[in-house]
Amino acid sequence: MLIYRVEGTFMQYKWTVLTNTTLGGLMSSINMTIVLISLPAIFRGLAINPFAPDEFVYLLWILMGYSIVTSTLLVTLGRISDMKGRTKLYTMGFVIFTIGSILLSLIPDGTGNAGALVLIVFRLVQAVGGALLMVNSTALITDAFGTKERGRALGINSVSFMAGSLIGLIAGGLLANFDWHYIFVVSIPFAVAGTVWSIVKLKETSRLVKATIDYIGNITLGVGLILIALGLTYSIVPYGTEPTGWGSPFVLGSIIIGLALIGLFIYSERRAKSPIFELRLFKIRPFAFGNVSGLLSSLSRGAVMFLVVIWLQGIYLPLHGIPIANTPFWAGIYMIPLMLGFVVLGPISGWLTDKFGARIFATTGMVIIGISLLMLANLPYNFNLVEFELILFLNGIGGGMFASPNTTAIMNATPADDRGSANGMRTTLNNLGQTLSMAIFFTITISIFSVVLPGSLLHEGVSAGLNNAVATQLSRLSPTGLLFSAFLGIDPIHAFLTSLPPSLSSTISAAALKNVSANSFLPYSIAPSFMEGLSIALYISAILVFVGAVLSAFRGKKYIREDAE
Repeated sequence: MLIYRVEGTFMQYKWTVLTNTTLGGLMSSINMTIVLISLPAIFRGLAINPFAPDEFVYLLWILMGYSIVTSTLLVTLGRISDMKGRTKLYTMGFVIFTIGSILLSLIPDGTGNAGALVLIVFRLVQAVGGALLMVNSTALITDAFGTKERGRALGINSVSFMAGSLIGLIAGGLLANFDWHYIFVVSIPFAVAGTVWSIVKLKETSRLVKATIDYIGNITLGVGLILIALGLTYSIVPYGTEPTGWGSPFVLGSIIIGLALIGLFIYSERRAKSPIFELRLFKIRPFAFGNVSGLLSSLSRGAVMFLVVIWLQGIYLPLHGIPIANTPFWAGIYMIPLMLGFVVLGPISGWLTDKFGARIFATTGMVIIGISLLMLANLPYNFNLVEFELILFLNGIGGGMFASPNTTAIMNATPADDRGSANGMRTTLNNLGQTLSMAIFFTITISIFSVVLPGSLLHEGVSAGLNNAVATQLSRLSPTGLLFSAFLGIDPIHAFLTSLPPSLSSTISAAALKNVSANSFLPYSIAPSFMEGLSIALYISAILVFVGAVLSAFRGKKYIREDAE
């Protein structure tokens, strides 16, 4: 099937595939983190107030719209790639991503909500390109590399994603200070280079699957995933007087209807002539246990790492003299050990997987992740920095030990004709795990936070010298708004003080104003209630990881299909 072996150019071609897919992974991961770190600059440039109730939805869609689109398209695009050609669809991903990046860089300043809506739409365009790259890159590497080298290749490719995340954090912090448009401009050269390189160098080496389009499967799966993702996303939006949206009929209805459609999808796929995804793949032990343990890994770590970033930006960094506006950049710097641990162990564990199989490394990696989460749960909010960084490094080592062996085991167990759709299912489960993680762990944290916070703010406000009327107003600040303001690097106390009517602001003494405006006031006010919720989330996350480790251990010994080469 891999004709380049016969021609004697396979050795050269496989490295062409790896370097090109590595460029794609680097570009897409840069794009994800560079947008996150640049959100304050984007909102300032578009002239949007993130504290206004109606604006929170725009923030949410900019944050999560990309992952919603990729989650819902991956399996469909994977199957289409099996049918029409993985290289062709992969190259199309570069083209679409390039178009999306160019369009995003042209959005004018000061366009407010209209500009935010356009930005969200163009990000969704980008997400389609990203989904095509994501679903095909692993399949292309699996096609190009034999089973004795595949783990190492996938390990190297996974490193590109983490390296891109690091580059995005630093580049976003630097470029956004000049002009927020630059964060999209920087993706264009990568996207153009990848497009040209794909067209010129990549060849179709997989056998095209002859099948018809499964319209019922595509519609039920796509709409079902969209509704579930929307419901989970809006579950973290305040509803009425509640800090989360679980009481919203839209949230509950979306999730219930979405689950019903997924049930219909499973029913129809078992009877479809050309199913969009072969459910029989879950009868293959390494495929099934690898995917479930991967789902638990992403479920346990997705929102928790997001909450750890808020911990840094909202509590630790301000307590140590970092201005709130600069905390997003420095939080990215402080997370570097996590990425370094992954980068160090990713290729090594992949290489060892080729020799000894995935089970011992993937399982050990998950155990290490669980231990690091328990260690984080027991840190004080004003922790020792060296201890914190070592724990993050340990977490990264666990992630690196798990990721590439688990992916290698799944792809080695997958029939060659189903690699596109199988990788689509793998990445879909990972993305859904991230979305579900946000819904679960953000809900846990914000629910506890919102109960304890008002009393804490009232007490700290009175202690700082505010009169009861002003302190009462302070205690009514939105818990969700406080957390997201910390994530955005925006000072909510300044926004609160400027929003007070003159009758109240005039009662604040100079001493009280100095106290509440200090960098330490808000961190000390929110730390106890936030850490209580975060600790519970970390303990639950660790339990999920240990369950995933047990399932990983049951994946069986080294398993390679006869057609895996």
